[in-house]
Amino acid sequence: MVRPCELRRLVSRPRKEAHMRRRAAAVAVTTLLALTAVPGVAAAATFNIRDYGAKGDGSTVDSPAIDRAIAAASAAGGGVVEVPPGTYLARTIHLKSDITVNLRAGARIIAAGSGMDAPEPNEFDEYQDFGHSHFRNALLWGENVRNVAFTGGGTIDGNDKLATGDNVPRGVADKLLSLKLCANVSLDGITLRRGGHFALIANGCDGLRLTRVKIHSSEDRDGINFINSSNVELAESVVEASDDAVAFKSDYALGRTFVSRHNVVRDSTIMSTENNAVQFGSETCGDFRDIEFRNLKITGASKAGLGIVSMDGSVISDVTFSGITLTRTASPIFLHVGKRSRCPGNPPAGRIANVTFRDVTGTDLVAPRDVPGDPEYASTLSGRTEAPIENVTFDNVRLTVPGGHPAAEAGLTPPAAPTTYPPRIFGKRPAFGFWLRHAKGITFTRSEIHLDRAALSALAPLGRGRAP
Repeated sequence: MVRPCELRRLVSRPRKEAHMRRRAAAVAVTTLLALTAVPGVAAAATFNIRDYGAKGDGSTVDSPAIDRAIAAASAAGGGVVEVPPGTYLARTIHLKSDITVNLRAGARIIAAGSGMDAPEPNEFDEYQDFGHSHFRNALLWGENVRNVAFTGGGTIDGNDKLATGDNVPRGVADKLLSLKLCANVSLDGITLRRGGHFALIANGCDGLRLTRVKIHSSEDRDGINFINSSNVELAESVVEASDDAVAFKSDYALGRTFVSRHNVVRDSTIMSTENNAVQFGSETCGDFRDIEFRNLKITGASKAGLGIVSMDGSVISDVTFSGITLTRTASPIFLHVGKRSRCPGNPPAGRIANVTFRDVTGTDLVAPRDVPGDPEYASTLSGRTEAPIENVTFDNVRLTVPGGHPAAEAGLTPPAAPTTYPPRIFGKRPAFGFWLRHAKGITFTRSEIHLDRAALSALAPLGRGRAP
């Protein structure tokens, strides 16, 4: 016979054991989540730059304090470098691995006009210009860094103090953020402003993600250069530049060539006031493949809206453009194979193949600024006899072009121009929609070329003297 007290114990024991099992499971899940958030670390330590001497008053040089906070976070095995609201005047800042730089809203790191790191020597600098050859003459640079993140709503600002040309004075930087041989780097929510020659240059990187980033460098030069880099994603961002806004390149600055692959640019707004909005090249030593551009608004380009040039032997293949709108663009689509061969060994001409343009529309297709050449050019595919452009598909591409050119232009033969690459090199084309030379396997489906209203209204009184 079981006594009542023993019965209560027998009943309560399973209930207690079940409760303990649920509690253990909850602890296990909580622990798993903590470990998943930061692998190997329960919680990242915080390193506030104010605790390391930063003032944030806009006149004190705060880069030594920022460097100390970065070094401490990295030495601790990882941590968050906290940048609270304030204006932090800085000379060169040195990035290290395993850190998050949290630029809080209202925080601005601004460039000093002197005292920046000198450009390091580069035995391969004959193969690309000064800006591409050196990495340390920057407001922030990182070399061989891994697991670096920039977060928050703050700003890194060149402050109109960065150089944009090849003759850079001693102690002056020409880049805002420079990354060399990096891995697993991300930027989320920050703003880069007045970037000098480059707002962001990344060479030899694998795993680079930019999300909700704003780059305002339309009074300086390039926005972003992804060079010799793979597994890159630029998403939900705004990029404004005067030179190339978003460029994929492959130079010889690192003393070798790389294959650039598995890169995506999506859901962003891109503008170049004087040059190319989206561009491959001109530095093209290594190959490119599996590159995707989708859901983009190109709001200005005084050269190409969507440009691919192979100048130095590169094979550029398996590229897709989809869901693109183009406005204020001088040359909507421009593909060109040249033979500059600015890489060791005098490589032969490269190749452009297997490119798809799908769901692309273009209106108001003229340059946003007065630049050398004409304000608009027909979309162009220009290969070479030994290296034709191959297998390009245009599906649902609809362009409304200015037209209004003299009928005599239909008989023009543009020059070959093997060593240069801007759309203006061919001068006026014998076509107002697309001009193709040395190209094969080109397919147009569901595509249309229209004349804008001004050109249509001009046709009636002009009679035979002009062509649409």
